[in-house]
Amino acid sequence: MKKKKYWIIGGVILIILIVLAVWKSQNTDDSKPVLSEEAKVRNIIEKVSANGKIQPEKSVDISPEVPGEIIELPIKEGQKVKKGDLLAKINPDIYIAAVNRAEASLNSSLANAANSRARLEQAKARLINARNIYNRQKKLFDDGVISQQEFDQTKADYDIAVAEKNAAQESLQAANYNAKSAEASVKEARDNLERTTIKAPIDGTVAGLQVEQGERVVGTAQMSGTKMMLVADLTEMEVNVEVNESDIVRVKLGDEAEIEVDAYTNRTFKGVVTEISNASSESASSSGSQLTVFEVKVRILRDSYEDLVDQENPHLSPFRPGMNASVEIFTDKAEDVLAVPIQAVTVRPDSSTEVRKTYELKLDEVDEDKLRECVFLIEDGKAVKKFVETGIQDNKFIEIRSGLEEGQTVVTGPYSLISKELTDGDAVSTKSKMEVYKKEE
Repeated sequence: MKKKKYWIIGGVILIILIVLAVWKSQNTDDSKPVLSEEAKVRNIIEKVSANGKIQPEKSVDISPEVPGEIIELPIKEGQKVKKGDLLAKINPDIYIAAVNRAEASLNSSLANAANSRARLEQAKARLINARNIYNRQKKLFDDGVISQQEFDQTKADYDIAVAEKNAAQESLQAANYNAKSAEASVKEARDNLERTTIKAPIDGTVAGLQVEQGERVVGTAQMSGTKMMLVADLTEMEVNVEVNESDIVRVKLGDEAEIEVDAYTNRTFKGVVTEISNASSESASSSGSQLTVFEVKVRILRDSYEDLVDQENPHLSPFRPGMNASVEIFTDKAEDVLAVPIQAVTVRPDSSTEVRKTYELKLDEVDEDKLRECVFLIEDGKAVKKFVETGIQDNKFIEIRSGLEEGQTVVTGPYSLISKELTDGDAVSTKSKMEVYKKEE
């Protein structure tokens, strides 16, 4: 009995010693817990994401070019119109009166010009007669037939005829200028009268009607006035998005896109880039800082929403101007390429000497031109730095063009360790996410 008791006590002590040994070995493990993943061959599609609003590809804001009261408004919101259809009419009374005044002024100017022309012809005839008399008298004077006084009188008459002809010519020129000015006034008055009739500039649909019959509107030919309505071709719609300056260099005309519209949940539509602005603009970020962005227009392809089109109104798109949309533009594609998770790639100095322990402080001091992209392999329980050349990336993975082979295991987390603390030769051990991030806490 005693012997059995000793065996039991010995067994308990042995278990305790084993537990203590395991606990000690776990707590003396100085390796860094990491996440890891094998480099694999994948397909990568590079995307640029942006948000914006839907708008018609072709639309025209309608504003009056003359002020006045709207006396006719034969259209209504959502009505389809053809180019040249009447949209609105402004009271033309004052413009008709202006045309009448301008035409009367023109007639008066033309009459004055005609009188000036007749006076010029008379002055020319008198000048010819005076010149003939002067020539005859000069010959008689040279021959001593007439006196100096008679010759001087003849010359004075000739000089007066020249002056009268010149004056008549200038008077006609002024009358012609006045007539041209009057003609311009008539044209302007007639144009203003014509502007009281507002017609559709394109085929489309009336949208955003903002005026009513009887309302007074303002406007001039030089500046847009009261916004009355929008005429838009709703058969072709586009998304107007703002792309960050760091992404715009990758976007090209003709790039395919995937569009999500807030109004149509769980549905995506196809698109294509049709226009890229060359001029930048400023946009406020969520943090309040100013971002430099470029406007990009993405056409929504009809074959991707054909089932949503109302067959009774096939000219109307299911999308409405102002709807919110998010766009992913496919800027590049790489098939069957070696790739690793994005967070596995970091930068390190292109040098064989690495500063340990103080690396986090030194990294910010390194010249950016001397930094190279790299990953950390796991070999025999140690981190091995490997410089790589990368290619395109999607939201999760980045292409590795050189420096790695398929099947090699790379450190993928935690990112704070990879980006600054991990160095070549550090002892590492692959753990689960729960173990890694629990230890970080």
